[in-house]
Amino acid sequence: MNIPLDIASLRRLYRSGELIPLALVDDLLARLAGEDTHHVWISRLDADALRAYASKLEGRDIASLPLYGIPFAIKDNIDLAGLPTTAGCPEFAYTPKRHATVVQRLIDAGAIPLGKTNLDQFATGLNGTRSPYGACRNAFNPDFISGGSSSGSAVAVALGLASFSLGTDTAGSGRVPAAFNNLVGHKPSCGALSTRGVVPACRSLDAVSIFALTAEDAERVVAVAAGFDADDEYARPLAPHGFDFGRAPAFRFGVPLQTDLEFFGNAEAERLFGEAVARMQALGGTPVGVDLAPFLDTACLLYGGPWVAERYLAIREFFDAQPDTVFPPVRDIIAGGRAVSAADTFAHLYKLRAFKRTCDAVWNDIDVMLTPTAGTIYRVDEMQADPIRLNSNLGYYTNFMNLLDLAATAVPAGFQTDGLPFGVTLIAPPHQDGPLLHLASRMQQALGGQTGATAHPLPVAEPMNLLASGQVRVAVVGAHLSGLPLNPQLTERTARLVATTQTAPKYRFYALPDGKRPGLIKVESRGAAIACEVWEMPAAAFGSFVAGIPAPLGIGTLELADGACVNGFICEGIGVAGAQDITEFGGWRAWLAARDV
Repeated sequence: MNIPLDIASLRRLYRSGELIPLALVDDLLARLAGEDTHHVWISRLDADALRAYASKLEGRDIASLPLYGIPFAIKDNIDLAGLPTTAGCPEFAYTPKRHATVVQRLIDAGAIPLGKTNLDQFATGLNGTRSPYGACRNAFNPDFISGGSSSGSAVAVALGLASFSLGTDTAGSGRVPAAFNNLVGHKPSCGALSTRGVVPACRSLDAVSIFALTAEDAERVVAVAAGFDADDEYARPLAPHGFDFGRAPAFRFGVPLQTDLEFFGNAEAERLFGEAVARMQALGGTPVGVDLAPFLDTACLLYGGPWVAERYLAIREFFDAQPDTVFPPVRDIIAGGRAVSAADTFAHLYKLRAFKRTCDAVWNDIDVMLTPTAGTIYRVDEMQADPIRLNSNLGYYTNFMNLLDLAATAVPAGFQTDGLPFGVTLIAPPHQDGPLLHLASRMQQALGGQTGATAHPLPVAEPMNLLASGQVRVAVVGAHLSGLPLNPQLTERTARLVATTQTAPKYRFYALPDGKRPGLIKVESRGAAIACEVWEMPAAAFGSFVAGIPAPLGIGTLELADGACVNGFICEGIGVAGAQDITEFGGWRAWLAARDV
């Protein structure tokens, strides 16, 4: 069998009866047989355990389980009951009796865990070579690094061994491996996914991340995995995201100034980033130059400030007792945390607060920022020969993210001439997970190509809105259209234009007797499509907007040309008495233009 593992394809096969979870498990066991030449896995569930998970799904309603029969891999610093959690260090290992909160949520939604994946030890590194279980190898060329620290999690998905995987991301570990293996890597808003049952790297900054074949798959997983965990002191609810720049016809995106861009001599990466900027513009984005200097200054704090002490604190008892069991580059980094004083900590916290104030101002001018995910990629032997400097290069565009409380999605952006993938990252303030994933989907669809390192083509996107927006959409057909007299009633409520379209061909259109407003009436026959705009505004502002609409107009349900239904302007039947039928003009602007001739 050659089963594509993207979630949409699997759900389609399950719904049609062409596939059952037990058959998929047998197919995956065949794929997993043989030598693990990429050093993906640390431990796996055996065949009986996998079949037990699949058997529990028999007779269950597929529609009620959003991840029914979907196989996933787990970074080995996240607990899966019954398998050791090693954090990449055999001497540290323990066997948990319960799943990490995020793992439990996924299993409850029907997902099937496969096992634990390789990582840079104690999640300290961005390259994937710092593991006693072997350097994890790139899915496209095993001479090159996989990226880390969530190395095995990314390669498992890229090689077609899992539909999605869990990683963690403190400094870029959920994004760099995605870029190097042609995947989507989503680093959610900090606290949105519980870190209970996760071995900390920097507990105050850690985020559980998701690797997926498509942006839609990542959104499906986030929708299941996110949820407030009162037992996780750093958890917070994922708030409504507001304006969805990811679906908007026009948006503003930040691009680092040329002087801040760094590709470490890789001309191919520079070319591909330029193409990604052009792709964003083709999707309706307006580029805005951004001074990256304060972001880069922030990034220096992660390993040059007190957060290395937090890494030491996370494993202090073990580290002090058995320092020689820790991988050399990791040992040197963590040992540096012993010398950090309380005064040093506060001094750096003050610096961070100042940097954040400067960086936050950037979002007044842009909706989203675009950067390379990593400026270049290295061979395994190069990385092992110069582990600190080259690893630092990999974090150039990533290390500031959690310090500044940002969300980000890494998305494929093409291939170098040597066949290695390149990726870019979309960045936004916290709680913008939905818009980030929607824009990532558009970027991925515009690029096309294959999923991961498989031969399966990228499936056509299925637009989803699984994460709460806190917004209300309203279709306008008359004086509220862009540039017309009543449009400020929308813009003063921070409404944003979402689409310029038409209604379904089910309406008659009238100029009301005052000549200032039109009336739209739904009819059973002789209807036509009428030009309209769809605007989006905060739900909190919608009530006051509706309250200001005078009779005979009101807000009802309006059907659009694509079959979608939204709130929209309608007219009471009595309101068109004495009105002029202007349906033939197809819209208010056309009628105004004809009237004024």
